[in-house]
Amino acid sequence: MLTLPTPDGAGVHATDEGRGPAVLVVHAGLDDGSQWHKVARLLSPRHRVVRIHRRQYRLDLRPRCTMAQEADDVRVAAAALGGPVLLAGHSSGGVAVLEALAAAPGAFAGAVLYEPPVVTGPPLGGEATARTRALADAGRPGKAIEMFVRDVVGIPPFASRLVGLYMAAAPRMRALAPRQIDDLEAIDELGDRLDAYAAIDAPVVLLGGDRSPAHLAARLDALERRLPNARRVTLRGQGHSAHLRSPADVAHVIETLATEVLTAPGSA
Repeated sequence: MLTLPTPDGAGVHATDEGRGPAVLVVHAGLDDGSQWHKVARLLSPRHRVVRIHRRQYRLDLRPRCTMAQEADDVRVAAAALGGPVLLAGHSSGGVAVLEALAAAPGAFAGAVLYEPPVVTGPPLGGEATARTRALADAGRPGKAIEMFVRDVVGIPPFASRLVGLYMAAAPRMRALAPRQIDDLEAIDELGDRLDAYAAIDAPVVLLGGDRSPAHLAARLDALERRLPNARRVTLRGQGHSAHLRSPADVAHVIETLATEVLTAPGSA
């Protein structure tokens, strides 16, 4: 475990493994970075892989933080690693990565963004935000997340019910459910930031799956039009969880960009 100091005293907590040029992973919602362990294991023979435990999902901290705070944590972690750092952000973690890139465009070697749900017009959550918040506040985290993945993420109803049942049955996931709603609200508070992201000139790979909800592909389309140094990679037969279902494919995408933008210590 790696702990890095931050000005507000919260610190950045992260899992640190491997040696070599650094890859900094910023996980999606309802996680602590552990879901990326298979990808990290594949990368760690050639890279130092640091998986941040995002403060939005740390139960030792008070609920609710902003995307600006999470972007600051990304910058703190990258600065502590020294040398060029490649970012890999998944879902809402990808939004935090975009905010870090926009705030410090020269601080990072590049980024892989796996389906970040950026606002491109109306709020991401819309009317579902208030409904999911009410369910979470009423002590019904399973129903809150069922509604979230159905009405916001765009998962079919049957699969959404299964997710909700799992959330209701797992104590740790129940505790994280309100944090997912906090995360949703933090994204919507940003609003449409495409103009700010247009100033990001670092190399960016926009990663998606051809089985993901259509709105996530549309948000990648919007980013592809605005980011000046971006390219698109689509994983066939995958959705929003390829880091779990096909970690070798995700690791390959990260490794390919890393080879282009990172220079290993001692290399010619």
